[in-house]
Amino acid sequence: TLFRSYMVWAGNMAAPGAGGSTGGASEEAFMTYYNEVKQIERRDSVLTPKQQIERLIRPGSSYFNLNPYEVLQLDPEATDEEIKKRFRQLSILVHPDKNQDDPDRAQKAFEAVDKAYKMLLDPEQKKRALDVIQAGQEYIDHIVKEKRKALKKEGKPTVVEEDDPEVFKQAVYKQTMKLFAELEIKRKERETKEMHERKVGMDVLTVGEHFKHTQKERKRRKTGRS
Repeated sequence: TLFRSYMVWAGNMAAPGAGGSTGGASEEAFMTYYNEVKQIERRDSVLTPKQQIERLIRPGSSYFNLNPYEVLQLDPEATDEEIKKRFRQLSILVHPDKNQDDPDRAQKAFEAVDKAYKMLLDPEQKKRALDVIQAGQEYIDHIVKEKRKALKKEGKPTVVEEDDPEVFKQAVYKQTMKLFAELEIKRKERETKEMHERKVGMDVLTVGEHFKHTQKERKRRKTGRS
């Protein structure tokens, strides 16, 4: 049980020769332990292979997964060593060999993890991702300032929902995702335009070659009749 586990933990944490503790201190120690257990449970639930695979290939994942930090579930401040460690953890969890009951979906999830890691290995792509994340945060900061300004002008308390760290974090997340999506849409549009231009160029070249070939044939026939 949780209590029995706590007693083992408390015994390990107690300093040798320490005197008896007060009930308040004991309760505080138990709450500390309880919170640690809950954190571990939350962490482990997130790290289960099936949940990770589902997260990485869920509807809309082609846009969710544009942010490599989101794919690897890392903060933008993560060090190179933390990025490498996280990649190893996730790649093992979602690897097709480890998920033989769902190899196709696992392969897609693994590819998403691998792509995110390679993006963060590339200094230029990493900087681009960090710039987008920073732009998202700056935009929300601006929105919050504008809200406060409007409330102050109306003579109301300048308290906004983004004062809650979780709400602010979610707002930044949504805005960042939107920015990544917009950049990807523009990239695809640019790619489509370039492909069209290349095709038109090839068509023009083909027409030109056909015209040259026709001219040569006419000249050859004309020379043959002379």
